[in-house]
Amino acid sequence: MEATLLLAQAVATGLIALWLTLGLKDNFLHPSVNEKYTAEVLAMTRMRAQYPEEFKTVAHRAITNRQTQQFAFRCVLVAEFVTCILLWLGVLGLLISISNPDALEAARIIAMLGALSFTAIWAGFLIVGNHFCYWFCHEGAQNTHFQMTLWGLATLILISQS
Repeated sequence: MEATLLLAQAVATGLIALWLTLGLKDNFLHPSVNEKYTAEVLAMTRMRAQYPEEFKTVAHRAITNRQTQQFAFRCVLVAEFVTCILLWLGVLGLLISISNPDALEAARIIAMLGALSFTAIWAGFLIVGNHFCYWFCHEGAQNTHFQMTLWGLATLILISQS
């Protein structure tokens, strides 16, 4: 049973690692795709255009400086990169633990830190997005962030089983 649980934990961790790795790859190869929408959220561009009265009350929150927007996007890339490393090391460690129980504690710790980082990225987007009122015009992004947060939490719960 322990080997099956470790395999399940490795696969679950590997799935979020693969998902984030693909996203990170796209963010490096095609940064304009996500960077554009990150800048829109920070500048509250859509809210300003579609809900001008509501925007007036929170306009002071908008960040329109391109350098600041690009810096924020780069910080996300760094967080995603570190998270990917932790996740893949966790997957490797969990797989090694199937035949080497001495590696189990370290493997679960690393996998847990990776899954926690994955969850924190998406929860962070929810919190920052809330500050910039992105529920007004970026509902699709908000929905994705909720789903990724839940996926990360489910993986954390599975990794914590022993």
